[in-house]
Amino acid sequence: MSDTRRRVKVYMLNEDRQWDDRGTGHVSSTYVERLKGISLLVRAESDGSLLLESKISPNTAYQKQQDTLIVWSEAENYDLALSFQEKAGCDEIWEKICQVQGKDPAVEITQDPIDESEEERFEEMPESSHLVDLPQCELNKLEEIADLVTSVLSSPIRREKLALALMNEGYIKKLLQLFQVCEDLENTEGLHHLYEIIRGVLFLNKAALFEVMFSDDCIMDVVGCLEYDPSLVQPKKHREFLTKTAKFKEVIPITDSELRQKIHQTYRVQYIQDIILPTPSVFEENFLSTLTSFIFFNKVEIVSMLQEDEKFLSEVFAQLTDEATEDGKRRELVNFFKEFCAFSQTLQPQNRDAFFKTLANLGILPALEIVMGMDDLQVRAAATDIFSYLVEFSPSMVREFVMQEPQHNEDDILLINVVIKQMICDTDPELGGAVQLMGLLRTLIDPENMLAPTNKTEKTEFLSFFYKFCMHVLTAPLLANTAEEKSVKDGVVGPPKIGAVCPDNFQTAQLLALILELLTFCVEHHTYHIKNYIMNKDLLRRVLVLMNSKHTFLALCALRFMRRIIGLKDEFYNRYIIKGNLFEPVINALLDNGTRYNLLNSAIIELFEFIKVEDIKSLIAHIVDNFYKALESIEYVQTFKGLKTRYEQEKDRQSQRLNRYRRDARAMEDDEEMWFNEDDDEEGEAVPPIEKSKPDDEFPDNYGKFIEAIKVKESEDKENLPKRTSSGSFKFTFTHSAAAANGANGANSKSVGSPPSPASPNSSSAKSTNSPATAMTKQAGLVGLVDYPDDEEEEEEEEESPRKRPRLGS
Repeated sequence: MSDTRRRVKVYMLNEDRQWDDRGTGHVSSTYVERLKGISLLVRAESDGSLLLESKISPNTAYQKQQDTLIVWSEAENYDLALSFQEKAGCDEIWEKICQVQGKDPAVEITQDPIDESEEERFEEMPESSHLVDLPQCELNKLEEIADLVTSVLSSPIRREKLALALMNEGYIKKLLQLFQVCEDLENTEGLHHLYEIIRGVLFLNKAALFEVMFSDDCIMDVVGCLEYDPSLVQPKKHREFLTKTAKFKEVIPITDSELRQKIHQTYRVQYIQDIILPTPSVFEENFLSTLTSFIFFNKVEIVSMLQEDEKFLSEVFAQLTDEATEDGKRRELVNFFKEFCAFSQTLQPQNRDAFFKTLANLGILPALEIVMGMDDLQVRAAATDIFSYLVEFSPSMVREFVMQEPQHNEDDILLINVVIKQMICDTDPELGGAVQLMGLLRTLIDPENMLAPTNKTEKTEFLSFFYKFCMHVLTAPLLANTAEEKSVKDGVVGPPKIGAVCPDNFQTAQLLALILELLTFCVEHHTYHIKNYIMNKDLLRRVLVLMNSKHTFLALCALRFMRRIIGLKDEFYNRYIIKGNLFEPVINALLDNGTRYNLLNSAIIELFEFIKVEDIKSLIAHIVDNFYKALESIEYVQTFKGLKTRYEQEKDRQSQRLNRYRRDARAMEDDEEMWFNEDDDEEGEAVPPIEKSKPDDEFPDNYGKFIEAIKVKESEDKENLPKRTSSGSFKFTFTHSAAAANGANGANSKSVGSPPSPASPNSSSAKSTNSPATAMTKQAGLVGLVDYPDDEEEEEEEEESPRKRPRLGS
């Protein structure tokens, strides 16, 4: 396994002056022949690919921060950083860098010369030209200094030379002393020159210069110089704002002086970047990348120092959750945590994980539950921001907390219900807060982030919890605005009907649209739970009331909800829609829209086109049976004619299938009888005639006479054994007593081997020859079934008799 000391994350500063994570790997320092020097190599831990290959240039400035960070600029607008997992690994690489550059490893920043891209040009210059000759730092030289600083900004190599000269001669502090003189003398021209000089020095983009300019001794004078912009009629009063207006509020006294100084410095530098400096032009936008890095790493250091102070954080949480804490104090505490969490975004992933776990252990979620329910809008907004940081960090942590709440709290004060109510009660006309909260709720109920292998039951448990304790709160505004009304006619109360949306104002419509968006998400991702809820609450019927809204976007949201349900092609939903006749409001909306070619028209037609293309048979049949007359006049699309065609094709298929089934059933009965008859033929013995039923008194008086009669009958049967015909079949006599009882007319049977009659299998005609009792002739006590050639004419006559025709419907 690779040494964890060398495990690093590679960061690169992007165009928006934010640090991008380029991957995690293991760093090494080795000689690279192609680069002709010792280089830093980082190979990805996942696949071994090369994440970074950077030659350690003798003149590149490297900065070590927080014991685990090394930052440097390789070329213009190309800043890099290595974040080490362990301090020992950082120290090891730092020593290697210092060894190549001939520096003492005790320093935290090496000399700050030129970009690597300019190295060759720099080395070709004479030794004496390495530094810029700066004019004397005097009042009468300020214009010359300003021209010099402004002129070098277009040339990277000249910027490097000027930065070296400013550092070597302690020039910055001398300039700031001149600023105080000019201000005392009210030397406006000199102050304007100093503005250009200080602004130009900032654009040199060098961390070593920033360390001097932003120190406690110098930063307010730097801000003062930047007040005198020549383009302004009157100078700005930035120092007055920073010292008098902007108050540093310590919610809990900070005893660490270094931490206090770092907080003040970071705030002031952020103010310089965001407020004082003008928006950079397209040619200047990357001049301040090092300033962004300076602020970034300051924030990292502040968060780390606060996190390590357990006493401080414990005191903050104690006051935040104390009921005796005044509202003003609580507001300050919440704002502190909001800023604290914002700063934490600068931490490395592993450090950020530790940070949020620390907050969770201290009780941040119960505290949020209290403050999110307060009336103060600022407090609620700040608490929402903190909650968003927590949800983004770990939805599972938030879910685990809320699932434990029903054991202690009532439903209405559960954290998720507090969030839902805050979303519903957002007073912002644009519902900005509600939109943010809806996004957080969607993250919490998204099954895609419930797949942690450590807790495989999380999805089932949380969704069951949500639908039991929270869903009714979410849908309450929807159900209230589509409430049932009783129809009254002639004083008689009729069945309930769904009333129109009330109130149908824009803000309510926006809120209902947000709720529908969340419910549509549930239809797509929750299947079982949302299906039960829709069926039990008849929710789709209530949603489709919104098709009547004067706000088209809300009608489209309702239609989208139905479209997602139909898109699942679930027969449970289809039967629910058919039973409730839920296409009616959609078709009414289409017809009411008339000939207007708009989004509503297209969306409704797309719904029916989907049903047609996917051939959802149950819905097609329902639509054509109930609504085709209203839709057949729509000819600008072929959707509805296509539905009718699908419907008729399906009816034809069903008819053909039914006929085929009937034929198959009849053929099966024919085959069964043929099998029985062939089985009898294979026996090779005549079937004795069946004696007609007689009353008991017709039997012989004694057993002897009965036996004698049997013997006589057997001798007669021997003479009448079945004879094989030319076709190979047998003809034999059959008896059946039912003929007399039914009054059947005698008929001569065809041979068993003859083709079956085309009559219906259920026909009772005596013409049927496939039954053992077919074509019976009445004799004295016996019914014989014998096929005589001379009986064919009689057979034909009987076939023509109407009484002998098979009954197809029987």
